[in-house]
Amino acid sequence: MVKPIARNDRQRSPQATKDGGFLSSYNHDVIMKRILFVCVENSNRSQMAEAFARMHVGSSAKVYSAGSRPSGIINPKAIEAMHEIGYDLTTHKSKSLNDIPDIEYDAVVTMGCGDECPFVRAKQREDWDIPDPKNLPFDELRKVRDLVGAKIIDLLTRLDIR
Repeated sequence: MVKPIARNDRQRSPQATKDGGFLSSYNHDVIMKRILFVCVENSNRSQMAEAFARMHVGSSAKVYSAGSRPSGIINPKAIEAMHEIGYDLTTHKSKSLNDIPDIEYDAVVTMGCGDECPFVRAKQREDWDIPDPKNLPFDELRKVRDLVGAKIIDLLTRLDIR
């Protein structure tokens, strides 16, 4: 764990903001970046994207995922695919857009949901044309997982989050 910078011989810990972010322990004037991944059911693609982002950024950004019509479950094949690379997706829940903070996100990424993805306030928007792996054979689902992982690395690099 990184220690916060001491100012005036006192240590300051991160301070919560009312919009779900935290003030950085290094610079209290900088608010953590917030990223949202959206698909229709929030059971495959957006869940994997959230997982990959969390794996790469740790606590240096706030990461969310949601669905325009959430299924209420995480696809067991997605859980297994992420388990193969060391991430426990069983701790996630399928969420609606109503379940996430109503804030402006630094980046909102939609994944193949077209008109199903409603407007969410964002500084930057992207739509990733990623096939829905829901009914794909497991080997094809792995390819989708790996594609999502590669796109996450590219996104985090462009957002300058590490």
